[in-house]
Amino acid sequence: MVSQAPAAVRTERLLTPPGVYTPQYDTELLGRAMSRERVGPETDILDLGSGGGVLALRAARLGARVTAIDIAWPAVLTTRLNAHLARRRLTVRHGDLTDAVSGRSYDLVVSNPPYVPSPPRSLPHRGWSRAWEAGHDGRAIVDRICDEAPAVLRPKGVLLFVHSALCGVEATLKRLADAGLCASVTEQALIPFGPVLRSRRTWLRRQGLLGEPDDGLERLVVVRAERI
Repeated sequence: MVSQAPAAVRTERLLTPPGVYTPQYDTELLGRAMSRERVGPETDILDLGSGGGVLALRAARLGARVTAIDIAWPAVLTTRLNAHLARRRLTVRHGDLTDAVSGRSYDLVVSNPPYVPSPPRSLPHRGWSRAWEAGHDGRAIVDRICDEAPAVLRPKGVLLFVHSALCGVEATLKRLADAGLCASVTEQALIPFGPVLRSRRTWLRRQGLLGEPDDGLERLVVVRAERI
């Protein structure tokens, strides 16, 4: 069943300065899925693309040992500041996905990656838009997570990440299965188009990603994949 988005996004209190992704419905959906996992003092968690650190801080409040990674320095510095203000211990690293934790492994990997299909095929290297722009099909980062996460998961380890159905749910499940993970969709929600999708409606229709007329709603999914 696909649920409607909550009336308000319930996030930890944190700073999100300009240039750092502000927690939205996708953050809440992923946080809800994370709360259903067994997270405690013996859990090692990797947050890929931490933004301001809201998910990393939620995990830390449950007692987990958390490593947060982001490719954008403003996000790294914001996560460190929010951890300091919350008096929570996080390991925060600047890096490109799992390259920053080579040789390490985790019980749980979470990610809210960029997933919005964009007319430019190349990804931005700076600016606020790098938090959502994901190439022509929206899969530039999603595919990398599918490919890289298995190498940092321990046996029985779990990958949880969120993305839009616009970039292909079945493609994600197949890619994870090909990587040896048992994957399924565990959370879904319908949310109204935000400003970026509204501005790209015509282009998305031309790409075959939207029907015509469309209902102005985007389906978000949380994918859970376990290493057997």
